[in-house]
Amino acid sequence: MLDIVEELDRWVGQGRDFAVATVVAVGGSAPRPSGAALAVDADGTAIGSVSGGCVEGAVYELCRQALQDGETVLERFGYSDEDAFAVGLTCGGVIDILVTPVRADDPARPVLAAALATAARGAAALARIVSGPAGLTGRALLVRPDGTVEGGFGAHPELDRTVAAEAGAFLDAGRTGTLEIGEQGSRCGAPLTLLIESSVPAPRMIVFGAIDFASALVRVGKFLGYHVTVCDARPVFATAVRFPGADDIVVEWPHEYLGRTEVDARTVLCVLTHDAKFDIPLLRLALRLPVAYVGAMGSRRTHLDREARLREAGLSDRELARLRSPIGLDLGARTPEETALSIAAEIVATRHGGTGASLTGAHTPIHRCSGGAR
Repeated sequence: MLDIVEELDRWVGQGRDFAVATVVAVGGSAPRPSGAALAVDADGTAIGSVSGGCVEGAVYELCRQALQDGETVLERFGYSDEDAFAVGLTCGGVIDILVTPVRADDPARPVLAAALATAARGAAALARIVSGPAGLTGRALLVRPDGTVEGGFGAHPELDRTVAAEAGAFLDAGRTGTLEIGEQGSRCGAPLTLLIESSVPAPRMIVFGAIDFASALVRVGKFLGYHVTVCDARPVFATAVRFPGADDIVVEWPHEYLGRTEVDARTVLCVLTHDAKFDIPLLRLALRLPVAYVGAMGSRRTHLDREARLREAGLSDRELARLRSPIGLDLGARTPEETALSIAAEIVATRHGGTGASLTGAHTPIHRCSGGAR
């Protein structure tokens, strides 16, 4: 649900009644991950998607029905071998979808409204009961980064405390997924299944080197949802005119900026400076940081020279193995835009464990999403 949080926050502010369908579990080759959502308001306006089109019509009708009767429902959709045109996932996967009405008379609406308002402005984790004893399904609990909690399930105090702790851990990791727990907060009591959704700030892409390839990479990075920073020590090149799509433009020596800025396990670093006086001190630091990706532009000869210099600077084989150089996948790229696409493709493949190989003739899953976290 938090993937359409800004639109839903507006709906709440406008006093609209609506129903939200959220993917709570997936199996096989399913097109959308846990947490993907579609919402429908009382006028029939729809936002979001749960399947990329396979079952949108059926889920839309479930939302309309939920708005009428006020009932939360859990529905499973899968592939139909008997009728390829029946409602189902023709890609062969299975998805479980929770449909929750959010009406003015819903006691859970204040919690959901607070969750949407918080997530629209920063980080938050929302835990909702997907299945369990009658009366509990759909109830919600919100956890903020500072540990404060809003809402609850009203079943057992220990349940709220346990779920709040688990939701905090999901939030720290930026994960969305399901959790099995007992009604009393442990293995005791009737079993419950909860969906915990994390809303975290956009991951960072830091592009070092204000060159024409960087301009194209900024555009692709924004398209992929990154908060993009361009850094270069040369003020004549690092300008808003040259990089209108960048979120931040920093005029500073790259290694000095990297040493003082915040990065995390989702951050990607793209070194396009192609100059040893910038590259070596920067990569010496970058390859020792807990980031998702470090790539450096240059020819194979440049890479070998760079690798030798980094060894002299004290980097180990294990640290050097993290470096993606020459940067990008082999797409036969020629233009800056094509090169940016090859870099982005390598980042996506690294992030999700893809091979970068053609899907034609392959036997690996097309959609790499499972019932766990993303």
